[in-house]
Amino acid sequence: MVERQSPLELELRTGSHGDFEHGIDVILSETRPRSILQLAAWPGQEKKLISGIRTVTGLALPDGAGAGSTDGVRSVFGFAPGKFTVVDEAEGLAPAFANIVTPAIGTVTDLSHGRTAIRIAGPKAEWVLAKFFAIDFALPAFPVGAGRSTMHHDVFAQIQRTGADQFDIYVFRSFARSFWKALCHASEEVGYEVQ
Repeated sequence: MVERQSPLELELRTGSHGDFEHGIDVILSETRPRSILQLAAWPGQEKKLISGIRTVTGLALPDGAGAGSTDGVRSVFGFAPGKFTVVDEAEGLAPAFANIVTPAIGTVTDLSHGRTAIRIAGPKAEWVLAKFFAIDFALPAFPVGAGRSTMHHDVFAQIQRTGADQFDIYVFRSFARSFWKALCHASEEVGYEVQ
């Protein structure tokens, strides 16, 4: 694969920023998964698609929008009825679904070229994200592995909780730079580090 230039390249300024005098409460970074897929099941084929996702990724996926699972290398979550986002650190995940997700079951769309993945972590990650999205980010309401599909103004975002105080956010590449700037600005008052 040809290495794609990050849309955040000019904005990623590593180090500590904002009001970090009393510590860093948020860590921001760009993750660069090699595979980001959207899978959709035809009506009545959801369970077959969920089974196929487990076969390929090894991740158990509870049925239902918002349910998800992650192992640190691969992640999957439902973001609408019968629709799932599947992410892998390795390249070439789409062909692995070719014989599993047949045209009778649903579709596989490779979005790797069109999405940017941003990670926010730290004790104030929920607090910063709540500035953008009208979602309950508390752990009981948004458990590890779960995902949500939402918007901030005109920026469509898919968010998955990948740790107790860590979230991965997937945005269109064309909006990544402006969303990153807004995220940095929102993190200034708690002190943040860019890695």
